[in-house]
Amino acid sequence: MVLSDRTLKEEIAAGRLVIDPLDPEDIQPASIDVHLDNLFRVFKVSSRPYIDVREPMDDLTEEVIITEERPFFIHPGEFVLASTLQIITLPDDILAQVEGKSSLGRIGLLIHATAGFVDPGWHGKLTLELSNVAKMPIALHYNMKIGQLSFLRMSTPVDRPYGSASLRSKYQGQMAPTPSRAHTEFDKK
Repeated sequence: MVLSDRTLKEEIAAGRLVIDPLDPEDIQPASIDVHLDNLFRVFKVSSRPYIDVREPMDDLTEEVIITEERPFFIHPGEFVLASTLQIITLPDDILAQVEGKSSLGRIGLLIHATAGFVDPGWHGKLTLELSNVAKMPIALHYNMKIGQLSFLRMSTPVDRPYGSASLRSKYQGQMAPTPSRAHTEFDKK
């Protein structure tokens, strides 16, 4: 069941659901708006002949930091990583789903390719997978509304929340856009 604004406020007041910082105006009827942070990871030209998911990929991107005065321009066909300004902490019985803002989708900005699901137990900033499918560059500004999170209650608390040692959670606690860590799935367990 999707949590309503009333239930979201109750969960936040109880300290079970944490969105930091949180502007009360960002609480919508069935979601909470999230804002864009100032750090991006931009894919650069590489001498690699291909991307091997068994190998670390940190060298495929470089950081770009924007200011309140200087936006980031995402060009047509470009794919970049960004993150939410908010740090999100979920209890063991609530999950979140990341969705784009309708007004941004209408100009061709997509905010996630596949990572739209946030497991119970998550803590950190969310990495966004931004794509521009429009025919013109789009200016992205620090602290702009970039997406929304809807929240669902699990049928029971989970046995192993995200971040549990046995899960080897790759992104728990991230505070910036984080490159793929798919290679860790090939490491010896």
